[in-house]
Amino acid sequence: MSHAFRQVGGRVAHRLGLAFGLLTLLIALCGASALIGALVLESHRDRIIDRVLPAQDDNVRLLNAGISAQRSMRGYLVTGDRSELAAFRAARESIASISSEVRAHKVLDEDDLTTQQRQIEAYLRVADDQAKTTPGSASAVTLTREASQRFNAFEVTNARLDDQMSEEEQRLEDRADTAIRAGIAGFGTALVAALALAVYTSVHTTRALTGPLRRTERTLGRLTAGDHAARAEVTGPEEIRAVARSVNLLADQRDRLRAVEQERQRLSTVAKETGIRIRDRLDVGYVLDEACNGLGEVLAADYVFILLAEEDGSGFPVARVWSAERGLLPDEERTRIPTLPAEVVRDHYRRGTPWLVTDLPQYVPDATPMPGAPGSFGTTGMPAENRAAAAALGLDSAVIIPIGVGEEPIGAVSVARTSADRPWRPVDIEIAESMAGGVGRALHTALLYEKESGLVHKLRALDQAKSDFLSTVSHELRTPLTSIVGYIELLKDEDTGPLSPPQVRMLDVVDRNANRLRALIEDLLTLSRIESGAFTSYKTPIDLRQLVTSAADAMRPAAEAASVGLETYCPEQPLVLEADGEQIDRVLMNLLSNAVKFTPDGGTVSVRADAQDGEAVLSVSDTGIGIPAAEQEKLFQRFFRASNATEQAIPGTGLGLTIVHTIVVNHGGRTQVRSEEGRGTTITTWLPLSGTDGAADSA
Repeated sequence: MSHAFRQVGGRVAHRLGLAFGLLTLLIALCGASALIGALVLESHRDRIIDRVLPAQDDNVRLLNAGISAQRSMRGYLVTGDRSELAAFRAARESIASISSEVRAHKVLDEDDLTTQQRQIEAYLRVADDQAKTTPGSASAVTLTREASQRFNAFEVTNARLDDQMSEEEQRLEDRADTAIRAGIAGFGTALVAALALAVYTSVHTTRALTGPLRRTERTLGRLTAGDHAARAEVTGPEEIRAVARSVNLLADQRDRLRAVEQERQRLSTVAKETGIRIRDRLDVGYVLDEACNGLGEVLAADYVFILLAEEDGSGFPVARVWSAERGLLPDEERTRIPTLPAEVVRDHYRRGTPWLVTDLPQYVPDATPMPGAPGSFGTTGMPAENRAAAAALGLDSAVIIPIGVGEEPIGAVSVARTSADRPWRPVDIEIAESMAGGVGRALHTALLYEKESGLVHKLRALDQAKSDFLSTVSHELRTPLTSIVGYIELLKDEDTGPLSPPQVRMLDVVDRNANRLRALIEDLLTLSRIESGAFTSYKTPIDLRQLVTSAADAMRPAAEAASVGLETYCPEQPLVLEADGEQIDRVLMNLLSNAVKFTPDGGTVSVRADAQDGEAVLSVSDTGIGIPAAEQEKLFQRFFRASNATEQAIPGTGLGLTIVHTIVVNHGGRTQVRSEEGRGTTITTWLPLSGTDGAADSA
């Protein structure tokens, strides 16, 4: 019988070897087909990434450099500003290098690249002639037409080359897709063959194995169902007998582990309740007290020690001591327990594992090195004061666990027993480590909260000092600035004598900058009043239409100077508000000045006022640079400026919209911003209309 089984086993082994050999061959074929497909795909991807896409990017850079040169030259011819010539020359210098980089990729036809280079060079020659002409002259106009024609020809060629590169990219993508489909087909064929072989092998080998395995399976089912006394019958082939013996060993081990797991669950439940109590309050003293009580009760310890790092990090003194007989020990007894050396705790923390010390009395009489101990404890032994404290308390064994968050420990937790009859079990050490980790996190949070509370008080005092400083400085600056503006007006009125045209221009520059400084000071003063809570509104009946008209008239010269159109739309009927006229005028001036400032030449700014559902609706729209969508929620924060505004070096303080928002809220209104980068911005405010029937005061 045994001889026959060995023959059957041999035949099964032969079939398995043959099947696995074929499976290995098929897997190799699958891998080869996948590798070939991957190599083909990689070559196409490399050509796209290393040549086609960089060539596209460089071609776009060449176009952008040409556009920059054309824009700078046009700016010079329109404004006569010679700084535009510097920008033109910078763009001109970059064109040659970019053009050579486009050629270096060798993606496009050389004749097409040569045509493009001739066209851009032809434009640059005309642009060089433009730079030598006088802006506004007849020759400048003629050259501008010629330059436009040549640049248009360059743009057409550039776009055609870009299309060619896009077609090349698509062609390579199509070839890569074809390679992927071919690889998938080959891989699928090999996979089907491998599956068929696996099915054939499993059917022909099952009969030799199913009997003993089924009996072993039934035993496993009984064990799974909760019959802990069930054991497998050791019969059948040697391999299956080995499985049966392993099942029986596992069943025995499972009985032992079940007992340990029940104890672990009991300890974990109690430890979890302790952890909840520890995290209940963000107070360092409370966390220490609850941690000592919880650790001692859960782990049946005789003593619990919690150490916290000193501020200078030189040592780890004992912060709390708990005794099973007396509870928390008083401070005078705690302070007599010596500090643990810092290098011992840090070395232990770097190891990241608990440290179990057994048979402590053998290390008490003299400074004997402790095997496996961290720091100096493992080389020279415990210091005399630590040994004396251990002897005085009668400690026999202890588990020490450093606690902390990050690279540095904030302290250590130690649980100790005084009897050798109660050794520390692995489950005890595991629960101790888990609870110590929770204590460390709770202490870290409580310490951070304690520091943060102190920092908050300091920051509030600092913020108040800053606000007082801004208010004082702004008041002190406004007085001399008023004198400066007054004397400028006297000089411009020629009360002290006639002025030459250059002097008038210089006075205009000084006047503009003085007004700009005055507006900044007013913003700072307003911000100071807002932060101090002294910002109030003195409300009277006003007609919003008159404020809109007045603000638009005041802003029109600045808009005309910036070549920006300014349009106003107001209804025929009055829009009477119960509001502070100066503050609403400031809202309008801030919104209009922002709209004009951020709108390029040829743009339009529109201000509309209307009534809707018992509210006055005031909106200011522009066709300017817009605001990035990700930044719009920060618009009303003080000193915030959009990234595109700072990139274009558009001046501003970031206070205007903060003040607008505050004024509108003070009047019981609300503000909404709709913006699209590159398309413009619309800021709309809603203010409650007055319920009075009387005429509005003149704004």
